[in-house]
Amino acid sequence: MTAQLWCFGESGNAYKPALTMELAGHDWTPVYVDFFNGEARSPAFRAINAMGEVPVFREGGLTLTQSAVIQLHIAERTGKFLGRDRNETLRWLMFDNHKLSGQAGPARFLLNFLPAGKRPAGAAEYLQGRLKAAYKVLDDHLSARDWIADSAPTIADFACCGYLFYPEPFGFDRKDWPHIDRWLDAISALPGWKHPYDLMPGNPSDRAPKEDA
Repeated sequence: MTAQLWCFGESGNAYKPALTMELAGHDWTPVYVDFFNGEARSPAFRAINAMGEVPVFREGGLTLTQSAVIQLHIAERTGKFLGRDRNETLRWLMFDNHKLSGQAGPARFLLNFLPAGKRPAGAAEYLQGRLKAAYKVLDDHLSARDWIADSAPTIADFACCGYLFYPEPFGFDRKDWPHIDRWLDAISALPGWKHPYDLMPGNPSDRAPKEDA
């Protein structure tokens, strides 16, 4: 049975379960959500996910939302990438959700997909400050190890990298964080790895912010 993942290429949160399924060899297909034209707020989409956001995972009669929940389901279903210490893997999933992706997603959106005139004053800078603290935690953690939660890759790695492969500038420069840089290279060297814009449908060239008229 082929799983479906409602997603779009610009979504780092959708990239996490998409990458998990791809690397785990779990059969899946993307369902494109036209987020930038309001599809996620439509009644039809909210019937799938009342939260009005991607990712949404569906397989048979099972529907799941929230990236960490989907990743955990895939790891348990396939027996891959959960790690030897489930609690340690979950600890870093929560770190990503609250400290890393939780700041990176809004910062990237504000700086790349929203016209400057509509950006709340100081919001992006505030998020970037919080992100620097999260990058330091992650970079220091990776200074003495190859992977985040185990001696091999886990879903914690695929969560924490969710926004870090994107080319749009939002305050993350790999050369500033050498251990993160090495770790990202190791992830992209895994068999089956794909960049988010290659793994999920979307047209990022159309997403440049348009200034207010």
